[in-house]
Amino acid sequence: MNLIQGLISFILHIDEHLVDIIQIFGGWSYVILFLIVFIETGVVIFPFLPGDSLLFAGGAFAALEAFNIWLLVAVFFVAAVLGDTVNYHIGRKVGMSISPDSWLGKVINQEKMKAAEKFFNTHGGKTILIARFMPFVRTFAPFVAGASRMNYRYFAFYNVVGAAFWVGICTMLGYLFGNIPIIKENFSTVLLAIIFLSVLPALIGIVKSKFSSQAVR
Repeated sequence: MNLIQGLISFILHIDEHLVDIIQIFGGWSYVILFLIVFIETGVVIFPFLPGDSLLFAGGAFAALEAFNIWLLVAVFFVAAVLGDTVNYHIGRKVGMSISPDSWLGKVINQEKMKAAEKFFNTHGGKTILIARFMPFVRTFAPFVAGASRMNYRYFAFYNVVGAAFWVGICTMLGYLFGNIPIIKENFSTVLLAIIFLSVLPALIGIVKSKFSSQAVR
């Protein structure tokens, strides 16, 4: 419970944590941000790490000249592309044959994995792009793509394009609007709104599937 509360606090108060990171690590903060994004997108057992909120907060601090905005965007972009690439190859190696009783099966959220698999089967390669804006699905989608043996060039195209859109939009929104007084004073609320908008496509998909199943009955 303490771990979950700590993670929620980290996500909702990412601006405060970034202040600490910058003050303590200085230029090495780029490396820390790289690792967070890389692990969140590349390691299927860490879907709960901050993604959209971290990009937004990073952009806001870049506007205050704590980061170089172009270097920050490049760091986020490379981390996102490499993360999905590693995740794809892990999925290709491990496949969907993970036993629920194995240590990996117990760590991976099977419900979220099945949701990502269903989303992937519905939207195909575009899932890799769309999922960039959907927490949890973002982490599982490349794993499912690898497990289903999606053509790597096809995957790589959506991986790069999706990372460019995700990093560009979230970081630049933070850069342009993150330090407007009303947004700065309600930072946690803004981050909650970003998270809600990120999961909205998945919620719409769930509602549609339920209505479709009821219509079939």
